[in-house]
Amino acid sequence: LETQPCFYSPAEVRQRCAQGACLVLRGCRLYDLSDFVSLHPGGEQLLRERAGRDVSALLDGPPHRHSDNARRWLEQYYLGDVHLLGDELEQQREKPVNPAALTTAHRMDPRCKTVDEDKDLVDWCKPLLWQVGHLGEKYDEWVHQPVDRPIRLFHSDFIESFSKTACLVVSWLYISSCFVEYSIPVSRFCFPALFVAGMGVWSFVEYLIHRFLFHMKPPASNYYLITLHFMLHGQHHKSPFDGSRLVFPPVPASLVIGFFYGLSQFLFPTALGLALFVGGLFGYVLYDMMHYYLHYGSPRKDSYLYRLKAYHIKHHFEHQRAGFGITSTFWDYHFQTLIPEETFEKED
Repeated sequence: LETQPCFYSPAEVRQRCAQGACLVLRGCRLYDLSDFVSLHPGGEQLLRERAGRDVSALLDGPPHRHSDNARRWLEQYYLGDVHLLGDELEQQREKPVNPAALTTAHRMDPRCKTVDEDKDLVDWCKPLLWQVGHLGEKYDEWVHQPVDRPIRLFHSDFIESFSKTACLVVSWLYISSCFVEYSIPVSRFCFPALFVAGMGVWSFVEYLIHRFLFHMKPPASNYYLITLHFMLHGQHHKSPFDGSRLVFPPVPASLVIGFFYGLSQFLFPTALGLALFVGGLFGYVLYDMMHYYLHYGSPRKDSYLYRLKAYHIKHHFEHQRAGFGITSTFWDYHFQTLIPEETFEKED
């Protein structure tokens, strides 16, 4: 049976907003975004300024047309309905909307039906890693419909702990490893150039891994490749704000770092390879910390990081086959995988 919605009065909405809650309306539907405001790519202040108001027009833009995934994400914070008189409803709106839409404002857009139910295509009460491979053709669509809930992969708590990362602790460990006192017989004038070159090599590797490995489309008939994809990157796209899964876990990361260390020593003389490796490792540290910040940070509006955060969130919610750069859009530009800019027709 369908759960009946709770009902709120305009006075109750105003009171809760005055107490610090961030409630917004979409027609007559009321949402509590208090837990999301700090994660909003447009910044917390943008949502705070619209607390208690109708955001229907803003979802369609300009300046930004929100995707179906963003609308579906909003439904996770649904509280209930607000019954407003005609004059009150108009006062809440950012700008006039089609009056015909008001007759159905209390109903949820079917495109926005939340995928985060107690039991969806998977059973959220059980570890997901053993379930996703059975989704077959439905996997690609399912994994790119993000939800706001933590992911559990394994039955064992001990094994599960190795799939998560305490970002700040691991970042400091990586940074420390970059500045261990090496005795590298390289000219002090050459080392900075080699160090920067190593960072550049990493940025290219970052792009390649993200585009061709993390965003491979596993065959619908292959249970194991689907499971592998979900373990590598699909889990992050399904739950993009699970803070424990934003950084590569230490154990597999150490194996990858060891591989690249061995590769650098195999391809180059010891001193040259080590200098490039240290620069690349530092680039990886920046990548991990930047990625974490793009999800949880609140950069100053109109800054480089603000634009990069919006760019990365679009990758998660709307353009999963583009926007593979994390620390910059440099390689996206050169390989023509930039996320297209939005355009809006001018109103007559």
